[in-house]
Amino acid sequence: MTTDQPASRVGLLISPDLFFTSKVTGTAQALGLRVDSVDDIATAKSRLEAGDIGCVLLDLAAPRVSVAELLAAMPDSARVPIIAFGSHVNVELLESARSAGAEVMPRSQFSATLPNILTQHLAR
Repeated sequence: MTTDQPASRVGLLISPDLFFTSKVTGTAQALGLRVDSVDDIATAKSRLEAGDIGCVLLDLAAPRVSVAELLAAMPDSARVPIIAFGSHVNVELLESARSAGAEVMPRSQFSATLPNILTQHLAR
């Protein structure tokens, strides 16, 4: 049996927090979607070049990864939204990510709206 619906896009998550990574990937799976975890910009760039990525979810606590670096590494043909999240008390980091071009929110808001974020960016 075939379907005329295109496959869903994949989300990329960059986060050092394994517990939170499980929450994000589990939520995606429950929605019938997929989020893959990557550790660095080089791996993210390689995945973006594949063309099936719908968004990048960036934990601002990730070491050695910034929105500016991620955007610089992103091929023009694979530009996708970057949703960055972090601690609400780290206002400077959140503002820096916003200034670099990401959609930014505190971790609590990201968690509360995660199903909507995933559906909006990954479901077709």
